[in-house]
Formats: sequence, C-alpha cells, structure tokens
Amino acid sequence: MAVIKHIASKNADYGESERYLIFQHNEYTQKPILDDEGHMILREEYYLDGLNCDPFTFASECQELNSYYHKNKNFNEIKSHHYIISFDPKDREECGLTGERAQQLGMTFAKKNFPGHQALVCTHTDGHNESGNIHVHIVINSLRKYDVPQESYMEFDCESKAGYKHHLNTAYLAHLKQDVMDMCQKEGLHQVDLLSPAERKITEKEYWAQRRGQETLDKLNQKMLEDGITPKETRYQTEKQFLRDAIDDAASTAKSPEEFAQILDKKYHIIFKISRNRYSYLHPGRKKYITGRNLGTRYEEDFLLQTFKENEKSLSDRKMKIEEPQVPNTVKDLQTALSPDSSDIPVPFIFIKSDLRLVIDLQTCIKAQQSEAYAQKVKLSNLKQMAQTVAYIQEHGYNSLEDFHTALDQASNQTSAARKSLKDTEQQLKDVNEQIHFTGQYLAYKNVYADYRKSRNKDKFYEEHRAELSLYDTALRTLKEKSDRNKIPSMKALYAEKDRLIELRDTQRENFSNHRDYERELHSVSANIDIILGKSHEQEQFQKKEPNL
Repeated sequence: MAVIKHIASKNADYGESERYLIFQHNEYTQKPILDDEGHMILREEYYLDGLNCDPFTFASECQELNSYYHKNKNFNEIKSHHYIISFDPKDREECGLTGERAQQLGMTFAKKNFPGHQALVCTHTDGHNESGNIHVHIVINSLRKYDVPQESYMEFDCESKAGYKHHLNTAYLAHLKQDVMDMCQKEGLHQVDLLSPAERKITEKEYWAQRRGQETLDKLNQKMLEDGITPKETRYQTEKQFLRDAIDDAASTAKSPEEFAQILDKKYHIIFKISRNRYSYLHPGRKKYITGRNLGTRYEEDFLLQTFKENEKSLSDRKMKIEEPQVPNTVKDLQTALSPDSSDIPVPFIFIKSDLRLVIDLQTCIKAQQSEAYAQKVKLSNLKQMAQTVAYIQEHGYNSLEDFHTALDQASNQTSAARKSLKDTEQQLKDVNEQIHFTGQYLAYKNVYADYRKSRNKDKFYEEHRAELSLYDTALRTLKEKSDRNKIPSMKALYAEKDRLIELRDTQRENFSNHRDYERELHSVSANIDIILGKSHEQEQFQKKEPNL
C-alpha cells in the first residue's frame, strides 16, 4: 500500500534537505553517518532530479527566489514542504517496482501537483527497519516560481501566482491522497483507501516511540540474560497500544458501555469516559485522557456500540440454544419471570459524565415565544431533561430535597476548598520562581561585587559597574527578605521545590476541575427540580419573608 506523508519545515538551510537525500543518515537521530575520516557517506542507491531547478544548486536557487520576492525571511515562516510517498514492500517483488520506475512516478506526481515550484525529487530503495520499501521524497520551496493555472483544490486565487506560497488545506491533501491511489491503481500496485480513517491510527511519533522503546527493552533484556535472569517483558508497548489491546479485549465480551467501563477499570485500571458522545480513555500512568479518535475508528462510539449489540445478540442466541423455555405454573412464577433480576441491572459508572442539561423556561425564552415550532421542540427537549433529572436523583439516592441541598452545599464547599488550595500552591510556585530569578541574578553578579570589595578605588569601580552592582544589591536584599535566617537558598533546592509544587499544582488542578464539574452538574439538577416543582428561587425567598410582613 502506498501512503503519503507531509512535513512542513521552517529550516532556512535548504542544503540540509539535499544532504539528507544524498547521504546516509541515522534513522533514529536523523544525523549524517560519517566514515573514519569524518566525511559523510553516499547512499548506496538513490535517484535525484530537479523540477524548475538544477538538483545540485537547489539551495542557492531557492535563496535567490526568496530574496527576489522578499519572502521566507522570518524565523516562523515555513521555508519548504517535504512530501514522502512510501510504496508497499511487496510492490518490489510482486509488482516489479524498481527505483527507476518509482522516480518516474515521483516526477510525474510532482509536475502535476506542485507546478511552478522549485522541487527536488529523490527516490530511495531502502526503508525503515530494513523493510526495503521504495519511497520517493519530494521537497519543494514554499514560494512558487512561475504562474500556473488555477486548480480546484486551491483555496485562494493567489496560490496560482508566482511569488505566493504553497498552502496545504484539507481539500489539497485529499486531492494528493486520491492522486496517489489513482497512480497505484493505474500501475497495478498494492493500495488501500487513504481517505477513510484508519481502524488503528498510528502516528509517526508513536511509531518512533515504539521503535526506540523496543530497542531499549531489548538491550535491558540482553543484559538480564547475561546475568542469568529471564526477562518477563519482551514486547514494548506504547501507552496508546496498551489502550488498544485493553479495549479490544474488553469489547470482545462487554454487552454495554457500563460493563465495558467496569472491565477496563477492574482488569486494566483504565478509566473510561463519555463526553458529548465522544469516547475517551485515561491510561493508568497518565493524567490526560486519550480520545478514541486518536486511537482509531475501532475505539469510537459507532464501532463499539455495534460490537456490544453483536455480543448481546450472540449471548442471547447461545442461551436460546442451551436453555429450553419454561412455562410459568403460578402467578408468582409469572411475576418472577416478568420482573428483572437486580443482578442484571448494570451498575452506573461514576466516571461517565451525565448528559444532563438545563430545562429551558418557555416564559422567558423569546425565540420560543416567536416560533411555535421551536417552542414545540423545546417542550420535547424539556420532557427528556426532566426525565433524566428524575433518573439522576433516583440513581444517586437522594430521598428528599434536604438531602440533595446538603449534597449541593457540600459540593460547593469542596469546590471552594479545592480552589483555595490551588491558589495557595500557585502563589507558592510564584514565590519560588521569583527566588530562582533573584538567586540567578545574585550568582551572576557575585564576582563583580567581590571585585568591588577588593578594588582600591571603589568610587571609580562603582561608577563603571553601577548597573551590575545595583542588580546584585536588589537580588541580595530580596533573597534575605524572603529567606529564613537570612540564608541564600541553593539553586538545587529551589528547583527541587519547584518540581514538587508543579506536580502538586497539576494534581490540585485536576481535583478542582472534578469538584467544579460535579458542582455544576448539581446546580443544573437543582434548577431543573425548581422548574419541575413549579417554583423558582425567588418564590422561595418571598415565602420566607412573608411571615415577617
């Protein structure tokens, strides 16, 4: 299968791209491989051509064009775009693909899709991890050299003009993927659908993390084997791959999202969350959730819900085959058959956020008063939210309004306490950062102050180094005010304290966020209860004040 990858570069040295294409580089560090004399080594097999430029003067010609149009001078500007078309390793043996033919396909692709740009087209016949897959590199200057006809995938009219920069938008990228698929189909090469989301999405970053992690694990295992110890783990897993394997295992038996969440929690200590119909997973070693979209389509709502239905259907089919239906003989047996077993009721998962929303007051909603259709829609939505509110109260075991208001007050107090703790920690972190700043300032000008003390003509020395000595005095005075016993803290101790406070702050932020979300949810429930009971907070306050009149 052929895939296309895009890399935007802000490197102003265009010659680095030339060196990477021509000379051997370490696939992990991307640094050139040198021989015994310190010279770079040519690649064993490569094919290089230039589009709208000479391939060996690509760098100078790009710089000349940039100077002519006064572009690509700022650091943050994208100087070049690097596209890589990687063919399937089986194309070499089964389809007869060669480096020469891949270079011809690359040149045709570049002329068609990057007209008017200076470009390097280079084909390598080696692949990562000695896979041997043939791949084509296309490096283009971000600035267009010649005017070209306007294409449908160009977002702005100026993109076809000389002196304007290459702009890769969603439509452009989709066009490039489609062109790669058409090219492979025409040449009879292996190909998959590049426009459909992948079932298991593995990014370039995750790929290299897995490669480096596996290499490190192999070295550790080799050392353990030499010491006579049998290693337990031989396969390195990234955090995302750990989630994929755990989700595949849990989804193979779960029949509902609740049961799915319980399996992930008990067996793998993974927290599962649904927010706005988006599935997210918290790795036991992380603090931030990973969405199913980042893992692949197999780990999103549509696929998993379909899997749960199939599991439920499969289980019911097996029960139908194994168990014979029993006819109830008495009324008691009939009632037992009709009433669900309490053990079959799924236990609510506390980490799944509720979709509860506020009930809209039709009397104050101007849009509902102006549109009867919208008012009818709001009424239906309100009925749904009222039912969810009642279910929420029952699930959480609130027997009376007093119990609920007690829980709401407790949640508010916990949120306030969490907010106060977070602010105190942030203030401590601010003080430590200030101490680090002034300690560095103190150490930077400490030698100047020592020279001042040793100088014979102190007035002259002070006039020459007034600024440095003033900064030293300010730092010393501030540190003595903030330090106990007038002792200057060490940088090592300050940075250790900073790391501790940062870790504490991150934990408190997550804690505060959870308390705040829980309090907001309870406030939504409280507002819905008031509307359901037909009263508002203002009516309650009026009733309390009425006896005093």
